[in-house]
Amino acid sequence: MKILIAGESWTVHSIHQKGFDSFTTTEYAEGIDALRRALEAHGHTVVYQPAHVAARSFPMTAEELGEYDCVMLSDIGANTLLLHPETFSKSKALPNRLEAIREYVVAGGGLVMIGGYMTFQGIEGKARYQGSPVEDVLPVKMRAGDDRVEAPQGLAPRAEMDTHAMLAGVTGAWPHLLGLNAVEAAPEAETVASAGGYPLLVAGRFGKGRGVAFTSDCAPHWAPPEFVAWEHYGRLWNQIAGWAAGAA
Repeated sequence: MKILIAGESWTVHSIHQKGFDSFTTTEYAEGIDALRRALEAHGHTVVYQPAHVAARSFPMTAEELGEYDCVMLSDIGANTLLLHPETFSKSKALPNRLEAIREYVVAGGGLVMIGGYMTFQGIEGKARYQGSPVEDVLPVKMRAGDDRVEAPQGLAPRAEMDTHAMLAGVTGAWPHLLGLNAVEAAPEAETVASAGGYPLLVAGRFGKGRGVAFTSDCAPHWAPPEFVAWEHYGRLWNQIAGWAAGAA
């Protein structure tokens, strides 16, 4: 399969105050390594677009998205896909890429949204996917405003549908997660796993395609090192992508 992943990158600009004096440093980071390695280890081709690259280069049309068997959005807000630099800076009219994602799924594509501070609704509601065309092809209904559930004590995931293809061979206790985005499963959606009483892994069908919501993270901080190093981590993500793409 060929998989497009957008997001999972950030820049931190820090102010260091040392008595009277101060200086700044800037650091760029990506959180994609574990997920990309897991998918590539199962033979998939992964095309990765950090958020700043996706702003300009994410496909404009359903036809362009059709090059991929599965599209994953992870910690990338709706504004990054809506406000192409040519639109924001030069007022140039361009296709609505959220509508393109919806058309791609209905035509047979697979979509996976992975939780974080800038997916679903996110911190302070700034991810802004509620009521968008993307929500139309996800198996969950989003809450208005900040939807984060921070759980420093840990949330214990549990399988709700052991026989679902996404959980084939995923046995035993899951490692704890440290948070997720609170959503409600849509009517007729399948809640495959939950955590702390919230939907964690939800599956749905839309037209000829499929949508999956994984409401926690694929990497720290909500997915701690124990989760990323879990023996079933690679199997789980391979099967999530495979199911979304229609492989099962």
